[in-house]
Amino acid sequence: MPHAGSRPPDSEPSAVEYGILIIEDDFRIADIHRAFIEQSEGFRVVAMARSGSEARELLAAHAEAIQLVLLDAYLPDVEGLELLWMLRRDYLHMDVVMITAAREVDTISEALRGGVFDYLIKPTEATRMAEMLARFRRERAALAASGEMNQQELDRALARLRPEATSGSESRSLPKGIDRLTLAAVVRAIEQADASLTAMQAARVIGASRSTARRYLEYLVSIQVASAELGYGDVGRPERRYRLTGESVAWLKEG
Repeated sequence: MPHAGSRPPDSEPSAVEYGILIIEDDFRIADIHRAFIEQSEGFRVVAMARSGSEARELLAAHAEAIQLVLLDAYLPDVEGLELLWMLRRDYLHMDVVMITAAREVDTISEALRGGVFDYLIKPTEATRMAEMLARFRRERAALAASGEMNQQELDRALARLRPEATSGSESRSLPKGIDRLTLAAVVRAIEQADASLTAMQAARVIGASRSTARRYLEYLVSIQVASAELGYGDVGRPERRYRLTGESVAWLKEG
């Protein structure tokens, strides 16, 4: 049976209250999240689910009462990312926050491409959770305040979608393990390719290992300079192929 929160799932949230669905198979972690949310102004737990099937059941019955979903990447009957794409397709009014122990770049990259509002790595600190909830409430309030927004208001609302590493011509700090010269070489390899490039093809061009090339390619995807698509190689196996998105890469030549 689905695990309901402290208030009836059918009750509608007030104008200043947002409903949350927690999808987490560890009941102890779910209870910690629920307790924290119940102490947070402007939020209530609509219900909790321990599996993908429970989550789908609750979503079908109480979608209008839910504005935010806290989603684990590891569930007993489905991958959390599969649920993420279902939410993006069927419940566009909801935002999704991944709260998971998953640290793999592939998982994080796909979650970002799936449009998650935030990504929190377990164990989640209370201050980080509070920051996420406050930002969610602030953005929802800003978007609901009027029928139109000027450019300055829109820029503020979109600020969270623009990582510091992709902001115009500013000097950008690169994460650990990403070297600027190697990154520039990977970008040149994609630019000079006749079509989209695989990690192995990029590795040959820049003279590095496949794993190194893949790390740099996935970083470019994470900052939206490149995109990845599934293609098929010579032996018929699916493989990720990368191409540039058109985002400016002039900052690579700085410094």
